[in-house]
Amino acid sequence: MNSNEFTKAEIDQILSLYKSQKIKNKERYEKIKDTESFKIKNRKRANDHYHQNKKMYKDRYQNDKDLARAKSCYYYYKKNGRLSDLWELSKHSDKYELLKKHGYFSDQNPSESITAPDTSSSHADPSSSDKGSFFGSLIGNLYGGS
Repeated sequence: MNSNEFTKAEIDQILSLYKSQKIKNKERYEKIKDTESFKIKNRKRANDHYHQNKKMYKDRYQNDKDLARAKSCYYYYKKNGRLSDLWELSKHSDKYELLKKHGYFSDQNPSESITAPDTSSSHADPSSSDKGSFFGSLIGNLYGGS
């Protein structure tokens, strides 16, 4: 039998062991999360992580600074109901192109993306892959199985 081939009973046993382990870990966390020693250790771990990765965060900020400014500009014009100004003003053309390049307007028709989009239609917010990707890329999907 190949090591990757499991019987139905073995699969059920593996899944039940995994489920009981997840339940036990969650109960343990719920019990200790409010204790002072856990809070101190957790804060120390977070502080150590911050100091060890400070340069990485700074580099990531420098690399994504233009995109962050473009998104900020987009939200400013969206909040004030002046999205058409974002595409029409020549001073923001580079920001619009950067947002378009990063798929910020992915739900629009591609032919409309070449010219200024129709202001009467709803505009896209950042895709769900943009949200949380910063921390997701740092720590991976830790809680994907639960």
